[in-house]
Amino acid sequence: MVKLFSPITLKNITLKNRIVMSPMCMYSSMQEDGCITPFHLTHYISRAVGQVGLIMVEATAVQPEGRISLQDLGIWDEKHVVGLKSLTEQIHAYGSKAAIQLAHAGRKAELPDPIFAPSSISFDQNWKQPNEMTKEDIQQTIEAFKEGARRAKIAEFDIVEIHAAHGYLINQFLSPLANQRTDEYGGNRENRYRFLKEIIEAIRSEWQNLPLFVRISTDEYHQAGNSLDDILYFASEMKQQGIDLIDCSSGGVVPAKIDVYPGYQLPNCEAIKNRVGISTGAVGLITSGLLAEEVLQAEQADLIFIGRALLKNAYWPLEAAEQLKYQLQSPKQYERGWN
Repeated sequence: MVKLFSPITLKNITLKNRIVMSPMCMYSSMQEDGCITPFHLTHYISRAVGQVGLIMVEATAVQPEGRISLQDLGIWDEKHVVGLKSLTEQIHAYGSKAAIQLAHAGRKAELPDPIFAPSSISFDQNWKQPNEMTKEDIQQTIEAFKEGARRAKIAEFDIVEIHAAHGYLINQFLSPLANQRTDEYGGNRENRYRFLKEIIEAIRSEWQNLPLFVRISTDEYHQAGNSLDDILYFASEMKQQGIDLIDCSSGGVVPAKIDVYPGYQLPNCEAIKNRVGISTGAVGLITSGLLAEEVLQAEQADLIFIGRALLKNAYWPLEAAEQLKYQLQSPKQYERGWN
């Protein structure tokens, strides 16, 4: 059996295959209002036509000051729901499920206004220095994630992913490289996890009985950063909180040289899956159907997140199916070409 094209059920949501469009920022909300544009509709819907099982919308800011750039998508206002709902309706029309990644950039926000982080430490000397978040700031941000999940439900998304990777705000709280607080949100790893813990609790109050993912950086590429043991601790805490899947990426907390190669993030992904006993998503230069199938058959992950390969080819699932000699059912309109 070709596992890449087998269904998988997470809570009450069944994906028709194991292929996920990885969340990738498009910086295309050109009016700087966080709203969906015609580009986003074309971009995401074409991948649903291409038979991707789960379409995940890019990092979507829960607060305006949480955008990576002024052109980021947003979900901090009710006005954003209309465009997002029109997108999910079309994704669903082609048999795919829709997910959204809720995000806050923290100190990696490239904005003209003040930016915020757990500690007043810039990413490096070329980046703006953030304001250290007060307790009130922290609570407002947790509430913003909760409201983002509420709006995502109205927009009829099937899955929410919390962005806790790549050196953005939640990752900054998790990492001793960025978090030098002396209160209950800093210090030991239990305290550094508290911000994410409270965000998960807040989101769950709105996002009930639906799958909830978390993307984390499983390697910070710095000896003073989180170790694999720390990452496994965080993953175990997430499992106890009912997280359905951990999306395993890496890096981004501090500048680092990373040697990349096909499947370079797989070892930690496999460790989390097997040592914690939680479903995982593999991502990172997985560009062929053969490698994706190998990852699944070896039980290194449960879902395959495809990024750049889907930017290159909206019909990557067909390419993968041909490599695996699997007959992928085409959209009715394309039967003459696919068959």
